[in-house]
Amino acid sequence: MRFKVDEALPTEVALLLRSAGHEAETVYEEGMTGWDDPDVGHRCQEEKRALVTMDVGFANVRAYPPNRYAGLIVMRLGRQDKAHVLSVIRSVLPLLGREPLDGRLWIVEEGRVRVRD
Repeated sequence: MRFKVDEALPTEVALLLRSAGHEAETVYEEGMTGWDDPDVGHRCQEEKRALVTMDVGFANVRAYPPNRYAGLIVMRLGRQDKAHVLSVIRSVLPLLGREPLDGRLWIVEEGRVRVRD
C-alpha cells in the first residue's frame, strides 16, 4: 500500500510502514508542511495514497468522502506522545493485510478501529 503521513505524526510512522513493506512518504519530506487540509487531501488523491493523520477534520465524511481516497486513517488518541503513537501504529499494522482500506475511513483509537465506508 501507498501512504502519506501527515505532519502532526512522528516521521517514524513512515519508517514503521516501510518496514512492514509499504511505501510511505511524509508531508515533511515532500515540503508540504503548513499546507491546508484540502490541498493535502487532493495530493493524496492524485498520488493514490492513503493518508495517516491526527487531524480529525479528515474524519468529516462530507468534506472528505472516503470513497474518493485510497484510504483515510485518522488517529484519535488520548495521549499523543511519540512512544504512544508509535505503539498504536504498530498495533494497527497487522490490520492492513486483513482489512480493506481503499475507499474507507479508519478511526483509530486506543484498543479499537472503527471503519466507515
